[in-house]
Amino acid sequence: MIRSKYFGLLACGLAAPTISHAQTQPLKPGTVGPDVPAFQVRSGYRVTNATDKLTEARFIEVDDKGTLYVAQPRAGKILSLRDKNRDGLYETQATFTQGKEGSHGMHFYNGWLWFTQSGAVHRARDTNNDGVADETVTVIPDGQLPKGGHWWRSILVTPTGFYTSIGDSGNASDETNTDRQKIWFYDLNGQNKKLFASGVRNTEKLRFRPGTTELYGADHGSDNFGQSYGETKGNQPITDQMPPCEFNHYTEGGFYGHPFIVGYGIPRPEFKDRPDILELATKTIPPAWNLGAHWAPNGWTFLSKNTLGAQGDALVANHGSWNATKRAGYRIERVMFDPVTGKPSGAQMMVSTLNAENNNIGRPVDCVEAANGTVLWSDDQNNRVYRLSRTR
Repeated sequence: MIRSKYFGLLACGLAAPTISHAQTQPLKPGTVGPDVPAFQVRSGYRVTNATDKLTEARFIEVDDKGTLYVAQPRAGKILSLRDKNRDGLYETQATFTQGKEGSHGMHFYNGWLWFTQSGAVHRARDTNNDGVADETVTVIPDGQLPKGGHWWRSILVTPTGFYTSIGDSGNASDETNTDRQKIWFYDLNGQNKKLFASGVRNTEKLRFRPGTTELYGADHGSDNFGQSYGETKGNQPITDQMPPCEFNHYTEGGFYGHPFIVGYGIPRPEFKDRPDILELATKTIPPAWNLGAHWAPNGWTFLSKNTLGAQGDALVANHGSWNATKRAGYRIERVMFDPVTGKPSGAQMMVSTLNAENNNIGRPVDCVEAANGTVLWSDDQNNRVYRLSRTR
């Protein structure tokens, strides 16, 4: 994170004053539209409703026709929504797929919406344009992937195959010799499984950086880091700061530390006496960017357009903390990429869903860039999809 004496202003959506002999006034905070909770929004931006209230709103995706898909894992459905009058609100709703418990991860590719359950991968399409899938193909049948634990299954489809990740069954288990804690690559028909990367805890979404085949994802940090030092409930100064959640650049054959190494080469206490701990630390690829401890980054999107003034950056939906003394995260965070190096170089909070009393009034889940360059983001506390747009 960028740290300065003006960070408090930035965190409230205010711009830091410039250095000047004359007194300057900070910019006014951003705004929210009608029937939107009093989120704190960065100056120059606005949050408005993109949907009416839904029964669930988890991961989201858009297709090449502007259809918005909303995953409802508890109901086992994916909704399709359309903004027919182009007023910014998706007012027409249909059930795209149903009967698939835990439907969550999605990627639209070449006319098909690929989607995942905890233990399966499918693809579906709507050939008569009524918003309902009339063809569904199971690519990996239920039961061929480990289920449960961190059950959220990512999906990224390419011309030659697809990536999917399998998270930890618990908090920080040594599951080196299982299919868990890994990113896998399959042929488009679900065959020829190949290990791509390992040492991940729970990477729920994978995407390429625009214009490249550089694979990125956001990974949750583990919990109760300081427990073995004698921390108790309400007194956990170590756990409140450790470990960070991670925004990672995943490379083939790369190892990303979990469960042994967190952040920038720090062993979890449970594993410090392993004879190979230095070897594990040496081969761990550090995060491309550290997010806050217990922020729980779920879905996110790269920005391919300059509509928000942030082309090439990533917007990350952080669901917020449970394993922290005070609430933390609960925000849409912009991870800024240096256009010269092509690497993350800073971060800004775009939207906070914590109020002045530090109570959460929303829980961000996923982000996706719309065709007009605005960003849609889902909130499973209010069960809506919102839109982040620029006002100046």
